[in-house]
Amino acid sequence: MNSQPYSSLVRYKQWADRGLHAVVARDIARIPEADAGILLRVLDHIHVVDRVFQHHLQGLPHPFRAARSEVLPGARELAEGTEEADAWYVSYVDELSGDDFDQPVDFTFTNGTPARMTRGEILLHVCMHGTYHRGNAGLLLQKNGVVPNDDRMTDFLEAGA
Repeated sequence: MNSQPYSSLVRYKQWADRGLHAVVARDIARIPEADAGILLRVLDHIHVVDRVFQHHLQGLPHPFRAARSEVLPGARELAEGTEEADAWYVSYVDELSGDDFDQPVDFTFTNGTPARMTRGEILLHVCMHGTYHRGNAGLLLQKNGVVPNDDRMTDFLEAGA
């Protein structure tokens, strides 16, 4: 299996996450407290799922008991953590050989359910999960008069990011 599609996906995720966090950093003060709290919860959920699956890919236990933080981090902390996790995924994909994407990984979901996915399936899940919830965040921003970042794959490709 070729790593190119995975490489493009994790780089796209990194680019889109960076753009969303830039908008949040710039405009969160314009959003009412209740919606800002929901927005941070969405960003936290994306980040925690990224970290949980990072640990699964490494074969390491993770510290999370749910798909969200017990204490909600602030916007800056979430942006920094997301940047770090995204950089890890880019580096991780770059280090995999073609056959590694088909290798199964056994793990347990945060609810205790055992699971098995290939490394490629995990990468697809992380990228698609992030895309779904960035859409949730974009709706919250729009609802409050904030223009979200461009985050379509075509935008990424056009930007040559």
